[in-house]
Formats: sequence, structure tokens, C-alpha cells
Amino acid sequence: MLRRLAVTAATSAAALSFVPAAHADTGPLGLPLLFGKPAAQDHLQIAVSGAGDGRDGTYELECGPVGGNHPQPGDACDRLDQMSASGQDPFAPVPADAQCTMQYGGSATARITGTWHGRPVDATYKRTDGCEISRWQGLVPVLPATGA
Repeated sequence: MLRRLAVTAATSAAALSFVPAAHADTGPLGLPLLFGKPAAQDHLQIAVSGAGDGRDGTYELECGPVGGNHPQPGDACDRLDQMSASGQDPFAPVPADAQCTMQYGGSATARITGTWHGRPVDATYKRTDGCEISRWQGLVPVLPATGA
């Protein structure tokens, strides 16, 4: 009887520790939340200026579930998930020792604030050199594609 109880407890713990989706609602200890209020979802505010052609504005992006007034919320959430899954920090600044090409990609700027994967985000973007342009392009469609 005691052995059966131990096996059942171990099997139940193993089943509960499996979280199949990138944005599965979790409770304490990272276990799936089966009952009650879901964990806070990823929520970002994206302010874009200088991008032109109707791309400027402030957008809300919610992931897990997808929502907000972002023009491409599903694609934007997928891009952020893809970067995170490959070990990249989508909001990391250009390293201070980076050697960047001296090129100008236009006057577009952006600021992303909010919460992503449970941590606060406050990141700024510009297109003032090759590193910054590449960083911006890496976040399309979270940030709008620019022609410059």
C-alpha cells in the first residue's frame, strides 16, 4: 500500500511538472496552474516614433494569450518566443565593446517597457549605426520594418 502511494505521488509530480506551451500558466514552483487565477501574462508597451508611413504610435502587446492593439500581435509574440527559446535576450542593449559600422538607418526610435517572462523590460531602440540597425531588424515584427 505504501509503495503504491509513493509511485502514485511520483507519477503525479512528474505529470504536473510538464509544461507544454511557452506561455503555459504556472503557479508557485513553476508547476502548471490547474485551478484558480492564471499567472500574469507577458505585457509590453511599444512606443515608436520617426518610422513614418503610419508606423508611429504606441502599441500594447500581450502574449500568452495573444492580444493588444499591436498591428501583428501573433507574429510579434512568436518572434519574441523564438528569440527567447534560442537563448537570446530580445531586449539586451548593444554591448559596450561592440564594433559597429558607421551607417545611418534613419530617425526611427522605439521604447519597449513592460514585463516579459516575469521580468521587467525597459529597452530603447534607434537606427544610428550598424549594430543598432541590426538590433532593430532582429525584432521585426515587434518593431515595424523600416525602409531606411
